[in-house]
This record gives sequence, C-alpha cells and structure tokens, in this order.
Amino acid sequence: MNDSALVLTLAASMAAAVPIALAALGELLAERSGVLNLGVEGMMLIGAVCAFQAGGAGNLWLALLLGSLAGMGFSVLHAVLSVTFRASQIVSGLALTILGTGLATFVGKSIEGQPLALDFRPIDMGVLSDLPLIGPVLLRQDPIVYATIALAVVIAFYLNRTRAGLAVRSVGESPATADTMGVAVARTRYLHVLAGGFLAGAAGAYLVLGQVPSWSQDGTTGGLGWIAVALVVFASWRPVVVLLGAYLFGFSRQLNFYLQGEGVDVPAEFLSMLPYALTIVVLVIWSVRNLPRRVGAPAALGVPYIRDER
Repeated sequence: MNDSALVLTLAASMAAAVPIALAALGELLAERSGVLNLGVEGMMLIGAVCAFQAGGAGNLWLALLLGSLAGMGFSVLHAVLSVTFRASQIVSGLALTILGTGLATFVGKSIEGQPLALDFRPIDMGVLSDLPLIGPVLLRQDPIVYATIALAVVIAFYLNRTRAGLAVRSVGESPATADTMGVAVARTRYLHVLAGGFLAGAAGAYLVLGQVPSWSQDGTTGGLGWIAVALVVFASWRPVVVLLGAYLFGFSRQLNFYLQGEGVDVPAEFLSMLPYALTIVVLVIWSVRNLPRRVGAPAALGVPYIRDER
C-alpha cells in the first residue's frame, strides 16, 4: 500500500510528539506539586547524551533506562535547591539548564557525529497495520509511542481519582493546608520533581534512540524542553490535553518536510520556527493578568514552603 505524503506526515508526527509529551508530563507532575522546573532542556540533554553513550553497548532498553535515570539524578539538584534550601525556582531551573547544556556538550565531544546502530522498531499489528489511514498513523508505531499515551491516561487518573493524587494537588494549591492535614509537603515535592526528571531524561533518550540516532550538541533537543514547559501551560495542567498539545507541536515540526515535499513555496526557515512561535504565543497569552489562575495553575506554583508561616 502506497501511503500519501500527508498520512506519512501524520504518522511521523506521532513519534515526533513523544519527547515533547514525556518532558511535559514530567513537568506537569512537578508543577502540580508546586515546583516550577525550568531545567527541562538541561535534563533532556543529559538523558540524551547518557543514553547515546550507553547505547554503544547494544542494549536499547538499558540505554533508555540509564538516560531516564540520568535525568532524574540531575533533577535532584533542583529538588534540593528549591525544596530544601527554598531557593528561587526560576533561578535554580535556569542554572540546571545551563549546567546540563555545558555538561552534555563536554561529555558528548567524543561521540559528536557518530551514528548509533539502535532504534525502536514499530510493533507488528499484522493486517491491522494495513487499514486505511488508521493503520499507518496509529498501528505502525514503536512501543514508546503507545507507552506515552498510556502514561498520560495513568497520570490523569492518578491526579484526579486517587488519594495520593489529591494530596499532590493540595500541596500545589496550599502546602500549609496540606501540611495541617498530615501530608508530607517536602517529600511530595521531592518525589514529583524526581519523577519529572526521570521523564525528561526519557524524552532526551528517546530523541537519540527512537528518532535521530546520533548526538549533536547543537541540535539534539533544539529547544524542545522549553516547548514542553510552555505546553503544560497551554494544556492548563491537564495530562490528556498535554498529550493532544504534543501532537499539535509534533505535527508543526513535521509540517516543514510535508510542505517542502509538496512543492509549497514557503521558506523552510519559517516552517522550522513554527513550533517555537507557538511557544512564544502561549507564553505571551499566559502573561495576561490573572490568566494563570483562571486556566488552572496551582496557586502555590513557584512559591517555597516554610512550615511555620501561615
């Protein structure tokens, strides 16, 4: 079956959305607990370079795990600074991005431009894969694409339908009240910042294991971490909407190749900047007075909690 260029673009958009979705879901968990982490880009880079290094051993899943753990380990710095020492979460997150970028560049010098003979293979769905439109777009994807969809649903259920999820949301809304009710505020924030780091590391690892099997200090993440941070706002802190928004950004990334293939006379540079233009628009809209509260931002987001203050 010869798939049209549009169908192929839609299919590629599914995979292109995975790194954005994973990083954004991790950021959502951290922000729901009241911690803003602007270090997503740095954690993704650390996850990517560590996964690429580990991929040389030939074990794809081990490389993914090590990249995820590297991102989580890096997020410990942010948790210690923002939760334990109550430092500015914005400054701490930016420092994490700068440190992660520099460290990944240093570690990745020896592997710059080298190919990686590993990638995630699509799951064989048999005859279902040949169904018109649905087959190539939804039923010819690799396991991480399906795992990301499941993860968004699980996180939505966790936050909205479980006692633990309710505790997380209460910490993000009013840590003093949550503390009074017996919720361990610091532990809750630590766990969810680390979970966010794990997913950001996984996002970076997937970039080099599932999409572009090479390491480049200039273009591996390409600002996707910042898009992920903006996407959480775009989705009003709702996991399933994060997933849908990731597909929108993923499609905008692939639109460049589709339009060029169709001979549409649009500058390639303009198409390449579309995802980032969308990000800027989201952040500008979010800066409108009182809008964050109206669209569901946690009330204590970015605010350090000092136990004795009421």
